[in-house]
Amino acid sequence: MNIKMVDLHGQYLRIKQEIDDSMQEVLDTTAFIQGKQVIDFAAGLAAYCNVKSVIPCANGTDALQIAMMALDLQPGDEVILPVHTYVATAEVIALLRLKPVFVDVEEQYFTLRIDQVAERISPRTKAIVPVHLYGQCADMDALLRLADQKNVHVIEDVAQALGARYTFPDGKVAAAGAMGTIGCTSFFPSKNLGCFGDGGALMTQDEMLSGKIRMMANHGQRVKYQHDEIGVNSRLDTLQAAVLNVKLRYLSDYERRRNWVASYYDRSLAGAGDLILPARRRESTHVFHQYTIRTDRRDALKSYLEERGIPSMIYYPIPLHLQKAYRQPGVERGAFPVTERLSETVLSLPIHTEMDDSQLGYICDTIRGFFTK
Repeated sequence: MNIKMVDLHGQYLRIKQEIDDSMQEVLDTTAFIQGKQVIDFAAGLAAYCNVKSVIPCANGTDALQIAMMALDLQPGDEVILPVHTYVATAEVIALLRLKPVFVDVEEQYFTLRIDQVAERISPRTKAIVPVHLYGQCADMDALLRLADQKNVHVIEDVAQALGARYTFPDGKVAAAGAMGTIGCTSFFPSKNLGCFGDGGALMTQDEMLSGKIRMMANHGQRVKYQHDEIGVNSRLDTLQAAVLNVKLRYLSDYERRRNWVASYYDRSLAGAGDLILPARRRESTHVFHQYTIRTDRRDALKSYLEERGIPSMIYYPIPLHLQKAYRQPGVERGAFPVTERLSETVLSLPIHTEMDDSQLGYICDTIRGFFTK
């Protein structure tokens, strides 16, 4: 049985004609940079997320960097982020000579702990980066109230949760990425909304800020050859926008398919050994970029699955504070116990839009077999 972590080929075949036609249109016009499809995609994603402005860029890492540049963060300013995340979140902070301030995550939901954020805010704190890890939102109501009290920006890292919705206590519903000062996302091929290469975007409700973001992403120029600030060159290729325009039409269906897979896992794996299944935050929908279980027998289970043709992944095996590039004086093993525990116990199972009952049945039977052998 050919089981994949992500089946991009199968997904492509479902919409092959639409994708091919959309890409052919770009080839026929040869508008490879900032073509009509880029404009159309920005408008379509803005409507999908109910956000005023979407600014496409070259990748998700660039999106985070451009966000911090557009907010005028200066060397030495502090940015709070979860220690359980992909390196890109910390990387751009370090590249801009800002100071990353790590906080631990909630063991149940994998997102940053608001109590630790409150403890670590200082007069030098200028931004907080909640990472909506694995597909659902962080505790945005509490975080936004805290950020407002402290006059601190919130930069949402929504690369794994595009399409998730968060419901506030007053009943207001907002999309992941549309709640903070700026939202940043990636269209890396394996993302829920992925292109055929690299791509990313920023989004904001602040129209004045959106103008600055566009300028920062375009060499710091609003008018050609007039460079008001030091910027970067970060664009979404028109061919990638052509792919994303088609896939955006299917994003809600992709979310339903992923939730169907997650529900199958929930039913079939409940009570198996010491497995802890993914918890859902009541206030947030879950788009299941990853289906991440926990078990003290993680490494043995991973090997057992691999021997039987079932892939799995560990996100993330080494916490940021233990990475050589991000070590800080006095911050040793034991500083972030939840993240350190997660790094030893998390395992993400295959989840994508093309999975079927036979694949899922085989995976679940194999996992249950591991715990009963």
